[in-house]
Amino acid sequence: MSTLPEPSPGGASATDPAKRVLPPNPKAAAIVALSFTALLYLVELVDAILPARLDLAGIHSRELSGLDGVLWAPLLHAGWSHLFSNTVPVLIFSFLAMAAGIGRWAIVTAIIWVVSGLGVWLVGPSDAVTVGASGLAFGWLAFLLVRGIFNRAFGQILVAVVLLGVWSGMLWGLLPGNPGISWQGHLFGALSGVLAAWLMARADKAKKVAPSGPGNLGL
Repeated sequence: MSTLPEPSPGGASATDPAKRVLPPNPKAAAIVALSFTALLYLVELVDAILPARLDLAGIHSRELSGLDGVLWAPLLHAGWSHLFSNTVPVLIFSFLAMAAGIGRWAIVTAIIWVVSGLGVWLVGPSDAVTVGASGLAFGWLAFLLVRGIFNRAFGQILVAVVLLGVWSGMLWGLLPGNPGISWQGHLFGALSGVLAAWLMARADKAKKVAPSGPGNLGL
């Protein structure tokens, strides 16, 4: 005897969560994406109303006193136009990155958040403070572009091709030369997104090859 995957209500085997294209609960994923974006707007509103200079809490490269900026920088923006330019990518990329579930998205986001921030802290400009959610946006985009390759999922690769076609112009942000734009944040965001996709794929493969319990042994 051996065990088989439990059929889904429609009669087919359940879809591999790692190969999903859209979130399993689109409504909940949309609420999370909208809530995070709303938080960014709330922070910018507070910064505009209060003379607090919240932007100074961003990343001060290679300064120990500015290392905590890694935690705060994605929530801060250098004005409304900066936030407006990040809004649509943050909404769409964060939503699509929840295809494997909100819990998995939280892990991916944490990897991108910390790794990209540390990268900026190490090699960013010493005469400026780096803020903005564009590092997250580049990280989610890179994650979405490569996850299908690691997962060998045609649907995810197809989505990556569409995203690349629509947002290919963003890739110029990976190159230096634009004053006032942190190409370091974009580059390390993208690299951390690839790292997150690789780590998630390895975790999924490890689960599949893990020894089965006594109840799963064929007789």
